[in-house]
Amino acid sequence: MIRKMLSLLVALAMVLAIGATALAEDEGFNPDNEAGMNFQDMRATFGAIPALEGEVKLGAVAKAFENEYWRTLKEGYEAFAAKMQAVGQNVIVDVRSAQGEGDEQGQLSIVKDMVNKQYTALLLSPISDSNLTPGVEDAIKAGIPVINVNDGLIEIAPNFVGPRAVENGERAAAWIAEKINFEGKVAVVIGMPKAFAARQRTLGFVNWMAENAPNVEVVEQQNADWDRSKAKDLATTWIRKHPDLKAIFCNNDTMALGVVEAVSAANADILVVGVDGIGEAYDSIREGGMDATVDSFPFYKSQIAAEASLRLLAGQELPRVIWTPQALIDSTNVDMAAADIIGWTEAEFSAQ
Repeated sequence: MIRKMLSLLVALAMVLAIGATALAEDEGFNPDNEAGMNFQDMRATFGAIPALEGEVKLGAVAKAFENEYWRTLKEGYEAFAAKMQAVGQNVIVDVRSAQGEGDEQGQLSIVKDMVNKQYTALLLSPISDSNLTPGVEDAIKAGIPVINVNDGLIEIAPNFVGPRAVENGERAAAWIAEKINFEGKVAVVIGMPKAFAARQRTLGFVNWMAENAPNVEVVEQQNADWDRSKAKDLATTWIRKHPDLKAIFCNNDTMALGVVEAVSAANADILVVGVDGIGEAYDSIREGGMDATVDSFPFYKSQIAAEASLRLLAGQELPRVIWTPQALIDSTNVDMAAADIIGWTEAEFSAQ
């Protein structure tokens, strides 16, 4: 009897320990759960971007320029620096990326180099949720402000700038559900499993369907690691396996474009929705290939992130999370100017 009681107590302790661990993991920083402040409210609350003395060298690190999304993010950073120079503020943005979207160590080496060279602030978009942590630890020790810009999550980064990743998936789910009359089979092509954005986009999509469209069945969920050819192969298999498949949601546009190739080859009637809003996705929507994308406007996102870094350097106490805009793009608004879609206005600058 005593042995049986001890066994029960040990089992109970194990359950409680597992529950406590899960709870601790759940309580980790998740920007999607933060109230945050959108960029327009940031400007209304804190006013014009303050003037800073001397040279300000911002180090921006993207995933990989092989993806148009990250090239567009780079263009936004460079546009911001040009605007700052035009108003007499000596702001330089050095934008670099890893060799590929799987080059975690290469990306970390770039960050460590920027820390060693004492850049004024860092704007980081990590490949995974952990690969840049050692570099960020070094930056914090050196007193260099760090902003986590979108995508992979850096839990120890003091600030985050980006869209609500879970909302990417929710917007896609709502659009697809309406198009298929709230019933039928759908599938999800997931990006890299170690990336925060991939997990949250998938979570947003699946949970929205479960809560709002119970007659929609998510029959497949699988990683394609942001890779176009892998996504195409997945879709090819799924189309054969589920001839009644109605839609495929992809965690980014690159994978969605691969899925479009598979759908076209099979001559199937399947909706394809991506995330990112790259130029090729816009062209595909115009041509009747992709059906929609959730654009997070990287050209403007990077400008908001750079602006936030200057405000932090000037001593403004921003909230930990600054939200950037996103919108679902389909045939109804694909030819609208991005600035009009998101209500973009240029930031005001303090005089030197």
